[in-house]
Amino acid sequence: MTERTAQMGERSGISGWFDRIRYNEILRQGIGLLLIAVSAHYARPDAGTVVVGLGIAVLGQLFRIYAAGYIFKNKELASNGPYALVRHPLYLGNFLILGGFTLAAANAYVLIGVMVFFLVWYPAAIAYEDSKLERIFEDEWRAWSKTIRAMVPGRFRMADLKADGWNSYQSFIRNGELPISLYLVGCGIWLWMVSH
Repeated sequence: MTERTAQMGERSGISGWFDRIRYNEILRQGIGLLLIAVSAHYARPDAGTVVVGLGIAVLGQLFRIYAAGYIFKNKELASNGPYALVRHPLYLGNFLILGGFTLAAANAYVLIGVMVFFLVWYPAAIAYEDSKLERIFEDEWRAWSKTIRAMVPGRFRMADLKADGWNSYQSFIRNGELPISLYLVGCGIWLWMVSH
């Protein structure tokens, strides 16, 4: 039993096995990165879907880079910058990245795979993260989360995004956005070459 399944409530049988898969962060991240490569490999794109899709993916990764610069995991509650828009901006960035690559690939099977991936892993990840943050930050988290939605902004104000506190070292090195960005660039080039 992992710490995540213990915190969310251990179930037995097939349900417990499914929970252990859904709450496994390394598995979720690995499958997500693999799906990007699958999108590039099985692409049946035209120039229009590639340009629009990769544009959406770039916006998603820029949003992830921005969000990762505010995270000091389990030490302080990130509530400004992108965290003033949504509770889980990294997940929103992932959604845009995978959605962009899926659109660029223009392949129905890739679309089905990505949809199943999001439906299986992301509700569990959001529930776990919310539970963990509430346990760590208590009233501070409860007050902040009352007005902030999980992944879809309830409101959008540019002033929220201009908050101070972004740290490039925290984003690119400590939170690993540099290798992720390089991987995405490689997959983007691969998909671009398939389409031309």
